[in-house]
This record gives sequence, C-alpha cells and structure tokens, in this order.
Amino acid sequence: MVGDFVEYELNQDGTGVIKSIEERKNYISRKAPRMKGASSRGERLEQVIATNIDQNVIITSSDMPRFNNRTLDRFLVSAESSHITPLIVINKIDLTDSEEVELWRELYSSIGYKVLLTSTVLNLGLEKLAEEIKGKKNLFWGNSGVGKSSILNMLFPDLDLKTGEVSDYTSKGKHTTVTTVMHKMQEETFIIDTPGIREIDPYGLTEEDLSHYFIEFQEYIHECKYNRCTHNHEPGCAILEALEKGNISIDRYESYLTILNTIEEDMNY
Repeated sequence: MVGDFVEYELNQDGTGVIKSIEERKNYISRKAPRMKGASSRGERLEQVIATNIDQNVIITSSDMPRFNNRTLDRFLVSAESSHITPLIVINKIDLTDSEEVELWRELYSSIGYKVLLTSTVLNLGLEKLAEEIKGKKNLFWGNSGVGKSSILNMLFPDLDLKTGEVSDYTSKGKHTTVTTVMHKMQEETFIIDTPGIREIDPYGLTEEDLSHYFIEFQEYIHECKYNRCTHNHEPGCAILEALEKGNISIDRYESYLTILNTIEEDMNY
C-alpha cells in the first residue's frame, strides 16, 4: 500500500520484486463501497487507504459542497481509531457566512482539534497549512469537490493536479484524482493525495469502542454505571448526563448515534 516501507530486489531491466514489507506503525482504512448489483446485506470488506501516516489532513468545505459535520466526524473517527493525528481544514470560506464557519471552528477547537480556515480564491490560511504539514507524512483526505487538489496546487505548483467543478444539480464534487499517490515535496515532507470520496464508513468499529474515538467523551466514559454502556439509553450514563449539562455538543452526540446505528445494523446482518 502507499506509505509502506519495503525491501525489494531490482532487476537489470528495471523491473523489480518486493521481497518483504516492514511492519506498519499505523494505517487508515474504510469500509469498501458496495459493488453495483451486490446485496446490501453481508459484511463489507476493508479498503486500506494508506500506511505509516504522521498526520491526516481532513479537507472539508464551507459550501459547494456544503459543510457536513456528520461526514467530518466520520473522518475523525477513522483517524482516531487508527491513532493518526487529524488536522481539520475548512476550505472555501469565501463562499459562506463567516459567522457560521466560525461556530464550527470554535466547536472543534474546543474539543481539542486544530482547525484551519482556507480559501484558494483569497489565498487565506495556506501559509499556516504549509507550516503544519512541514516535516510530516501527510494524508490529504476528503469528499469530492472540497478543493483538495486546488489547495495542493497552491501549496506545490509543480504538482499541477487536475481540478474539477461541483455539480450544480447534486452539489457534489466530481472525482479528479483517481488513484492514491505519495509525493515527496521536501526533504521530510510527503503528501499522500487520495481520490475524493462520496461516503466514509469507518471499518472495524465495535459498539463498546466507538465512544473512545469521540475524544470529548473520554473524561466521562469511565463514570457510567455499566461497563458496556453504549451511551444511548442506559440508566446512569455519564455521557447522557454531560449532554444534558451542555458539556457535550448535541451535534457531536448525534454523529455518535448515527455511527452507532451503522455498527448495530452491520451486527444484525
């Protein structure tokens, strides 16, 4: 996979054979999309995106396509469950009300995430982003149409990545990057460019583990009455108490429930 360290044997004709793959420090994956015509039931396979990552740069957009915190939370759960540091980028801030964008920035910053606001049109936030990715192996990941390729072209013009437009009808982006590729940009700075995706469904989660990947839940989860509390309906749930007191965002909690329901549906197949 992209990011692996391998031992290989090079032939005289320029071809080669991989002899071994070193142990990975981490990798990030998602549930593979269902094939057209396949049954909606049954276990979905794991699709590994990349390995040995220092930082997951999650690109979102304020509009076109419109900011979706549910999708962002799924990306964050994937990063947290893979033990990879996430960096949130809200792009295209020139397209929407700055107050709305600021509310989302404040929410995720208050949880403990680093959030950058960017615009390639206004050339805002890109210098700060360049500082944040320097000296790291960075996975750039996000939905189609959020401006990932445009950002990378602004940061590294030599990449000359193809960019696309967002459909006026669906408000969704069109794929411009078609394969996952790693670029060495500086001595210790690597960019892993991935195709934009339409859906993200974290792989390998259990009902009991999910709450650990919502980082603001962690100070409460050990105070629940039951060890196997799913923080949904159980009496004596410290998460529900924190929610009632306003210590946990209702938007984040609803994201948690949405992912929890997905896990429950998979378990029932």
